[in-house]
Amino acid sequence: MSSGHRASKALRCSPIVRRFLRRPLLALAVAGCALAVVAPGSSTRGKEGGIFRISLSPNAGLDYIDPALSFTQPGWALLDATCARLMTYPDKPAPAAYRLEREVADSYRISKDFRTYTFTLRSGFRFSDGRRVRASAFAHAINRALQPFVNAPGAIHMRDIVGAAEVLSGRRRTASGVVARESTLVVRFTRPAPDFLARTAMPFFCAVPPNLPSSADGAGAFPSAGPFYVQEYRPGERVVIRRNRYYGGSRKVHLDGFDVDLQGGTPQDLLRRIDRDEEDWGHVLAPPFMDPSLGLVSKYGVNKSELWMKPGLTLRMLAFNASRPLFRANPKLRRAVNFAVDRTALLATTGGPIASRATDQYLPYGIPGFRESDIYPLGRPDVERAKSLAQGNVRSGKAVMYTTDVVPAVATAQLVKEQLAAIGIEVEVKKVPLHIASAAYLEKLASRGEEWDIALVLWTPNIPNPHAYLNQLLETQVLDDQTLTHFRSNTAKRELREAARTLQTRAQNRAYARLDALLAREHAPLAALGVVNEATLISNRVGCVVLRPVLDLAVACLED
Repeated sequence: MSSGHRASKALRCSPIVRRFLRRPLLALAVAGCALAVVAPGSSTRGKEGGIFRISLSPNAGLDYIDPALSFTQPGWALLDATCARLMTYPDKPAPAAYRLEREVADSYRISKDFRTYTFTLRSGFRFSDGRRVRASAFAHAINRALQPFVNAPGAIHMRDIVGAAEVLSGRRRTASGVVARESTLVVRFTRPAPDFLARTAMPFFCAVPPNLPSSADGAGAFPSAGPFYVQEYRPGERVVIRRNRYYGGSRKVHLDGFDVDLQGGTPQDLLRRIDRDEEDWGHVLAPPFMDPSLGLVSKYGVNKSELWMKPGLTLRMLAFNASRPLFRANPKLRRAVNFAVDRTALLATTGGPIASRATDQYLPYGIPGFRESDIYPLGRPDVERAKSLAQGNVRSGKAVMYTTDVVPAVATAQLVKEQLAAIGIEVEVKKVPLHIASAAYLEKLASRGEEWDIALVLWTPNIPNPHAYLNQLLETQVLDDQTLTHFRSNTAKRELREAARTLQTRAQNRAYARLDALLAREHAPLAALGVVNEATLISNRVGCVVLRPVLDLAVACLED
């Protein structure tokens, strides 16, 4: 395909997609238009078969291919193509991408107290070696991740299962709360677990062969029950993934498999290889895409052909420590900060509107329950309103602000310091020598012994649902038995729990939409700044593009 045909992938979208392109609120609903007609008489579909080429950088790529251990975005992108899970998310663009649906689970029952889940499995799923997927495949996935010597990151999502503590301590090999009988799986919890359905969509809960050994090093090639399976894995070198000929699910698969190069070089090298059509895709964070030496934006534009920037799942925000005198029982000052910050200027320190989208809400765009509420200014700040709210409420007038020591984060913190001086708050910036995405940084903030008032935080939950943004941030004690902000409101806590336990989807979404606006407008335990974009570059031959917001590999295809 010539360079002149590249832009036609986007220009010949259906009318409904073109309408979305003109509406910023729904921009992430674009699925990509790789199935568009590019010339008279050409096919509107990609060809069937072929090997999709992936390249990953050694320092920011694949950690493990074992679903119990993998905890990187590239790892999860590959596992999404090999996994079969009880519940999953559809192969559709946002917002439909985040609507939970059944995969291997044919049906399920939830007890009134949300402590017992009973799943009945579909009969058509088989591993790539032909064996039938039974309930024991999911029970073993849970028990593997709980083994203390494995040190699985997914164990945190299983520790409230009855008997999990005994397994984690080495006293038992299996959790008594997990019972598998042929096609029936029962999971019991020590406390209400209203988010467990969504948890089962994570790779940690992938069906695995019941005889798959538990290992701290992780399994390499082993049978999978998803559309593809790992045929060969050489750590630091390559992964060979091929189609599961026994796959019994409903995902529309086109490819024969994937060849994954784990020696992709620097992010810039990787992007150059994709630009030259030597590779089809690779995972790279957003900043290198804007490197002027690559010229990607000028060559492709954004969201027009091969280059895509879509709002992801990471919320960039300022957290207020409600356990310290400055912000304790002081919602007016917390709201004043929300009016005083210049979100557009703050996001410019990390790449501007191409890299992030400004927001004043706690639910990112596209997440179930999100509804535009227009609470605080997204363009220029309202300093006069901020001063009015701050008057008589600045108390000591001094704030300690924590940030990590990476350059963009420090620049953002210094700008916050300048902006809050306008409402009478003197900010002292303290740099913590930890990577901005590190769980240790969040745990440090949650510790009652840390003397901070404001913290710059990136919050990226493992589950794309409102519970992970509102309940986990403000109600559920998940960080060293504390919430991040130490925010306390009995009314908000009760309403958040009621929303989490609402089983009817539309009613739950309405409840979360109302709470999202109410919390931000009245309580303001946080100042949401922006939603970080996910960047995608694909080669000229890639079709069937679905962004969720990362490229959906399972249903990708290659064009003729």
